[in-house]
Amino acid sequence: MKSRIWFCTLLFVSIISLFLLVTGSSLLTLALDRSDRIPLGTFITWAGMISLPLTLYWSIQELRKPSTTLNKILAGSLKVFILLGILWVPISYLLAGNLSFSFSDKETFIGGQTAMKWFWCLSYGIGSGTLIIGIIYLLAIILRNSNQRNIA
Repeated sequence: MKSRIWFCTLLFVSIISLFLLVTGSSLLTLALDRSDRIPLGTFITWAGMISLPLTLYWSIQELRKPSTTLNKILAGSLKVFILLGILWVPISYLLAGNLSFSFSDKETFIGGQTAMKWFWCLSYGIGSGTLIIGIIYLLAIILRNSNQRNIA
């Protein structure tokens, strides 16, 4: 029951975050400080970066307590993406030099174009890596079931 509550809560957070990001909601640009330097979108995106891999973690017991070598690899990889999701804001802040994660054409690394590339790789990597783990897990189940039918 506990895992079901976690799954539903995290799925809800993931869906809401994704919806707000895809629609470009005005909530994303709402300033949280008086100097308009910290947008609410930073924390909405952060919630999504954490909740997406955790949703997969809580939805599949085999990724919490893996029994096969493949599932141990997938579970370990998923834990890396969970950690990257948790560290997304601190790492992104170190790359951008600000909490709005805006970059410029600076020659320096922090806030520059190279840092921006690292930021986008991190951001897309968390989401796509999580989805790839889920797809590999599903393909493994399909192949296992297919092999069992052929044997029987």
